[in-house]
Amino acid sequence: MIDKPLLAAVVALLTLSMVMSYSLSTYTVLYFHFSDFHFFFRQSISIFIAFTAMVVLSKLDPDKWFVPVGLTLFLVFFLLMLTMQFMPASLVKAVGGAKRWIHVGPISLAPVEFFKVGFVFFLAWSFSRKFAQKKQMGFIEELRSFMPYIIVFLAAVVIIAIFQKDLGQVVVLGATLMVMFLFVGSSWKFFLTMLTGIFIAFIGLIFFAPHRMARIKSWWSTVQDSILSVLPFEQLQTLRVAVTAKEPYQISNSLNAIHNGGIFGQGLGNVQFKLGYLSEVHTDFILAGITEELGYLGLALVTLTILFIVFRIFKIASKVKNPTYYLFCIGVGLLISFAFILNAYGISGITPIKGIAVPFLSYGGSHIIAISVAIGMVLMISKKVPRDRNGKML
Repeated sequence: MIDKPLLAAVVALLTLSMVMSYSLSTYTVLYFHFSDFHFFFRQSISIFIAFTAMVVLSKLDPDKWFVPVGLTLFLVFFLLMLTMQFMPASLVKAVGGAKRWIHVGPISLAPVEFFKVGFVFFLAWSFSRKFAQKKQMGFIEELRSFMPYIIVFLAAVVIIAIFQKDLGQVVVLGATLMVMFLFVGSSWKFFLTMLTGIFIAFIGLIFFAPHRMARIKSWWSTVQDSILSVLPFEQLQTLRVAVTAKEPYQISNSLNAIHNGGIFGQGLGNVQFKLGYLSEVHTDFILAGITEELGYLGLALVTLTILFIVFRIFKIASKVKNPTYYLFCIGVGLLISFAFILNAYGISGITPIKGIAVPFLSYGGSHIIAISVAIGMVLMISKKVPRDRNGKML
């Protein structure tokens, strides 16, 4: 029996995604002279495909299909990310020097979204084989044991952060990898050493990319007053920067939209900040749009639903006996958690905007289908959880 509460929670968010893709795309539809249901129809098609894939996967036998599906996701989409840099412009168009999407007719595909799921599978599958018998290891032995995974991750960093200029996805993958290291028994010394190395590399990726430096300065200009005003050192006042970039405008409008929503919101369609003030309100800023229309209450319900989904995934992980299934569920829960946190922090000005989609909600077919495939694999695994006569987990 599959985990019905998990399926119901995911379907609820996918349904809300369709509603908001219609309600929040008003300005974009008018500006580009699209039909009123332009984004609604496209999102509905993506969600139909995603739901179908999720249900089909949930009905498969995990002992027979889990590994083939996971390996296919990992190998196929890793190769696609590699080769898309050399594909003709008719298939892959460079936007700002970055090649992130493969275009085939009306279909656009972002391989990185599916690779994230494949990467989690690869970690779970390989970790469970290599570290089945946990034993105490010295630091050098740990480094040797985990080095192949670090190399795969670094290859992904080069492709995603440098060629695709998508640092946000690297942050999600890196955070997931580090936490999964802990779950397979790495020492805190190794964990902190790797964390320090990743932090240094992260800073390097920012300093050697002018567009990222501009984004950091833009973000800092919005938070500098609140931070520097409480610090007593006058020398730190030299850290102030002028507000000249576009991003503070986006963040300030996002914060205003959230504030304008109040507790109960302005109602579906009865808001102003979606009317050209937030250019990506149905994608990256969808949480701000939901808050303005449905209020803090609506945002709280969305957040609780995401937390419930993560809770159910972790509960399934805690009940299955197969270590590969256990680690995969942990990884999927971490992917959802980190993506939601990064987006929420970005739209509220706590961190710079990363361009990370909100799981199950943001407009876009690739991430909706990819995360639904991941949930389908978790539901496939959930059939292995022992249950009582009433279907409750033991």
